[in-house]
Amino acid sequence: MMYDTLLLNGQVMDPCEHLEGIMDIAIKDGKIVAIEPHIDVGLAKNIIQARDHLVLPGLIDTHAHVFDLVTGRFGVDADLSGVYSGVTTLIDQGGPSCITLPAFRRHVVEAKKSKVVAFLSSYLVGGLEGHYYPSLYKPDCLDVDATVKSALANADIVKGFKAHAELGGFARWGMKVMELCAEIAQQANLPLYIHFGQLWPLPADGNHSVDADTILEQVVNLLKPGDILAHPFTRHPGGFVNRQGQVHPIVKEAIAKGLKIDVGHGSHFSFNMARIALDAGIVPDTLGADLHGYNSHIPKPAGTPDEHSDSEHMFAGSVKFSLVSTMTAMLALGLKLEDIIPMVTSAPAAMAGLSDEVGHLRVGSTADISILKDHRGKWWLKDNEGTQVLTERLLTPEFCLRQGVLYTANASVLPQLSEFKLAA
Repeated sequence: MMYDTLLLNGQVMDPCEHLEGIMDIAIKDGKIVAIEPHIDVGLAKNIIQARDHLVLPGLIDTHAHVFDLVTGRFGVDADLSGVYSGVTTLIDQGGPSCITLPAFRRHVVEAKKSKVVAFLSSYLVGGLEGHYYPSLYKPDCLDVDATVKSALANADIVKGFKAHAELGGFARWGMKVMELCAEIAQQANLPLYIHFGQLWPLPADGNHSVDADTILEQVVNLLKPGDILAHPFTRHPGGFVNRQGQVHPIVKEAIAKGLKIDVGHGSHFSFNMARIALDAGIVPDTLGADLHGYNSHIPKPAGTPDEHSDSEHMFAGSVKFSLVSTMTAMLALGLKLEDIIPMVTSAPAAMAGLSDEVGHLRVGSTADISILKDHRGKWWLKDNEGTQVLTERLLTPEFCLRQGVLYTANASVLPQLSEFKLAA
């Protein structure tokens, strides 16, 4: 057999397939056809040298926002977050709704090089600059029947639903919105992915009596096994850590109930909150970058709304991040690489019902492969609170293969090695 491509001498790691060691991977017709310690280079049309690099199953970003243009300045180009960031599969969180899903299919799913699926917005507006207009997320702006019908009719790309459980919404509408979101997910028998941590400002009239520390418990009682709690390490009120600096007891009850936890990094990620949660035994199941137009240095479409006066509280951030840099953050917090890899491969594949397609290195499977550089030294990582954490291991994406096609990780949004502050 002549191979189309031979990936040579990489440090292959796939804990779920029990692969670890220097190996070659042969690819033909977009599929992996051999994984062995040595494969004859004379059998390959193209050779890719992966010596001194990590070779992983194609990375899966559980928290992308890639309905660009349709969602105003919120969405970014899928391939910018995807293959050109070393990531082969993206799960868009709440960009399309039942109204806009046909456009999402044509202009994102079918048009981009990266594999893209969606957690459909529970709200009719989807991600249409909605974060600037809280009133678009009120109970009247949900249609349970229409959303369920859309999801079931588009099961190949709709893998769950997105909702927001946060202080600004609870102060306006109480639990009604979350009850409708949970009903949508229940009827469709798909997972519900829930944002925690304040997103919108409180109502201007000041007429509210919601305690942010009560939101998590109220919502968990609505949920079913397989639903996902997002942003456990947020610095905003209403997350996993209460005002006393302790993890809510309900979190461990939720885990025992079968709920999952996704990092959803974003600009609100806090090393301090992560340390509290991890020390309490709360380890995330999956990692997502949560990169979008509000927290990245991407040119905005003309005529988009001005920044809110309190935008630092909500979205703005100066620290660049990506899915791979989120992996580095987990290393800096003490997690082992062999435990992190499933968080960006097999676990998100299971979360999105894609385990038969992606998330592993297996003969016969699609040749979706991410290749990273594993740098050793000393660097300071910083979050948007200004907290710094020392790491002696820093990962950067070099390239990826999507269905056997090579893409260099050169996205403008990627943090570069030179941007990390060297530690003495």
